Amino acid sequence: MTVLIIENDRGSGPGRLLDWLDERGISPVVVHAWNGEPVPTGIGDHAALIMLGGGMLPDEDERSPWLPAERELLRDAHDRVPVLGICLGGQLLAHTFGGEVQGKYGLPEKGVTDLTVLPAAADDVLLAGLPSTVRAVESHQDQITRLPEDAVLLMSSERCTNQMLRVGDRSWGVQFHPEVTADRVRRWNPERLRSMGFDPETVVAEADRYAEELEKTWSAVFGRFLSNL
Repeated sequence: MTVLIIENDRGSGPGRLLDWLDERGISPVVVHAWNGEPVPTGIGDHAALIMLGGGMLPDEDERSPWLPAERELLRDAHDRVPVLGICLGGQLLAHTFGGEVQGKYGLPEKGVTDLTVLPAAADDVLLAGLPSTVRAVESHQDQITRLPEDAVLLMSSERCTNQMLRVGDRSWGVQFHPEVTADRVRRWNPERLRSMGFDPETVVAEADRYAEELEKTWSAVFGRFLSNL
């Protein structure tokens, strides 16, 4: 059994998703789209699709010419296999099915952030039973500003209303980064963090402080995603 993972940026790899897949005996097939590897436009025999983050917007085709293939891949996989879009991947899901994404919209989010689990999540197969507030690592300023017409909003944060959505029964998009470890946060550029209004030492300290909690929360949610294969 294989899961197709599309990597859009050298610095936004699958992280601990690979460990969680390995624990369940599932093999990843990683396509490095940013490095010129061709993106399949159909899901083929893969059991699920995961689209990772990147610094571009979901319709910046001139900057990232592989994006049209990703949108076609999303359409092919939708309602056939479980789909998870992370950060840019979540924005691609929203954009592909009729939503809107805006660049540099609102205030940025970097590091561990509180998320509000909304009432609709009570019936969601990934989120049922979660507490009303959970934490996740954020790294964005672009965000989804309008959901697709038939999307269900599942999570919000203080700075970003559309943190997690579901389109149909088996396609989820998240603005946050369940795959990011404290080690990756420690590699973030401190000057860039300061320029966005964040204290680098605090960002790293909170990633370390909540590392065990983040692992527990998102490994369980990802496990539920894989249970839908």
